[in-house]
Amino acid sequence: MADNSTQAISTLFSPYKMGKFNLSHRVVLAPLTRCRALNGIPQAAHAEYYAQRSTEGGFLITEGTWISPTSSGYPRVPGIFTDEQVEAWKNVVDAVHAKGSIIFCQLWHVGRASHPVYQPGGDRPISSTSKAISETLKILMPDGSFGAFSEPRALNTSEISQIVHDYRQAAINAIRAGFDGIEIHGAHGYLIDQFLKDEINDRTDEYGGSLENRCRFLTEVLKAVVSSIGAERVALRISPAIDHMDAFDSDPLGLGLAVIERLNNLQREVGTKLAYLHITQPRFTLLDKAVSVSEEERIGFMQKWRKAYEGPFMCSGGYTRESGMEAVAQGHADLVSYGRLFISNPDLVLRFKLDAPLTKYNRETFYTKDPVIGYTDYPFLAKPNETN
Repeated sequence: MADNSTQAISTLFSPYKMGKFNLSHRVVLAPLTRCRALNGIPQAAHAEYYAQRSTEGGFLITEGTWISPTSSGYPRVPGIFTDEQVEAWKNVVDAVHAKGSIIFCQLWHVGRASHPVYQPGGDRPISSTSKAISETLKILMPDGSFGAFSEPRALNTSEISQIVHDYRQAAINAIRAGFDGIEIHGAHGYLIDQFLKDEINDRTDEYGGSLENRCRFLTEVLKAVVSSIGAERVALRISPAIDHMDAFDSDPLGLGLAVIERLNNLQREVGTKLAYLHITQPRFTLLDKAVSVSEEERIGFMQKWRKAYEGPFMCSGGYTRESGMEAVAQGHADLVSYGRLFISNPDLVLRFKLDAPLTKYNRETFYTKDPVIGYTDYPFLAKPNETN
């Protein structure tokens, strides 16, 4: 008699139905800023880069992509708000689809994590607050040097609807470009996270103060995007317990559960699940400011968020082959996204399947402008026998 308990255990290489999408494995390319665009426009190198990391039935998420002229905060990052950008992305999407993969576009607004050099007319960046990111952190400037983040301008209440519209239009543009869906970047101290986190959001209007108010901007963005392209094409990334860009919250567990409650309510309202929820596993870099919790408690955060969310759940944040296998096998995640390992191993899925050695990545070439070095020149394994 077959052992049903053994048969039921999933691995990174088990098929998975993510809403309307049939995936052949659970290894996902995480969103990775690579700074190879020219004037906000994807190049031929982008098509090669993403195609290299595509597999039949695989799933890729693009680098963070600007939704509007005010959303920028890094050099040479692509956008999705002009016709020229949309047309250029079509080449990338076609290259990925030709390999049999599914690809979502990550929609990004950095908010206060910017500088006037990246803003239209040299204006101050916009945010939920007028508080600047601390001087201990630095921003990458267009010339490759590092500078201080500038003081942002808190959005007027009346301006917020325009930013919501920018997300909506960017999502529509992504579908026009052929993307299978979009991931809203609500993590890592960028604009949406600046509204969510109580150590940043000091507003006194209906977008600040209580959890309900701090979640309002995200909820409005989600509803606008879902109503435009359909819930099954929409995903969200959050990082309630990550302090990147001074993004602290006094109750990260509660914040994550509050966001999830709103996602579940939205799914019930529209009668369709979102594509997935993507959460970066808890880790703190500035423990003196963050909530002091044990490693066991941090792991418990992810399990509680996963249990609470009524849909596909993706985790990320330093996973290895072994820890990814464990996360899926134990039911702690349906999908695992990989970043740095995918940079230096374009055939990461195959290497994981074979448990083959991995090529080490070179941090010095993560954000250069070279279209080949550190981008599309990492080696592949010698072609194996057709046994997998």
